[in-house]
Amino acid sequence: MKPLLAFSRVVDDINALLGRAADWMTLLACLISAGNAFMRYGISYSSNAWLEVQWYLFAGMVMLGASYTLYRNEHVRVDIVFGNVSERTRLWIDVFGIVVFLLPAMALLAWMTWPFFLDSWQRTEGSQNAGGLLRWPVKLLMPVGFFLITLQGISELIKRIALLRGLRPASEAVVNYERPLQ
Repeated sequence: MKPLLAFSRVVDDINALLGRAADWMTLLACLISAGNAFMRYGISYSSNAWLEVQWYLFAGMVMLGASYTLYRNEHVRVDIVFGNVSERTRLWIDVFGIVVFLLPAMALLAWMTWPFFLDSWQRTEGSQNAGGLLRWPVKLLMPVGFFLITLQGISELIKRIALLRGLRPASEAVVNYERPLQ
């Protein structure tokens, strides 16, 4: 189990780093948005490239931030069931959900979005807007993002199984569940 937990820590560290990058993308997108608004309404100048940079940053926030959100155990759950069962039952529910739903769906999405990116890259697809950007970099975020979620799902599965076996993972974001306040 130790090699698997070591693998899990590496995946967690990678996704924590990318999560911090997604945080910075959020700030950068806000600054660019404010700059675009000032340029458009303040001095009547507009740039399609800067508008598209905002979209690219948003795609980065979502596709790189999703695996970090899974790492932090902050995805939405069906709390009506999950909040009323024991910790061991929650771990089993997580194992079932990861194996049956998360891993197959994310692996399939990573596999299905790769040709979408590859076609764009081979054609050096660019924006149809004047002064727009290349499309393939943002399309690469899809298979990469889904692959990262798949890796994080494997990491979460390893941690859940370790907890079920009585081992405590050394991860910063060990499986904590907070009941919603109502």
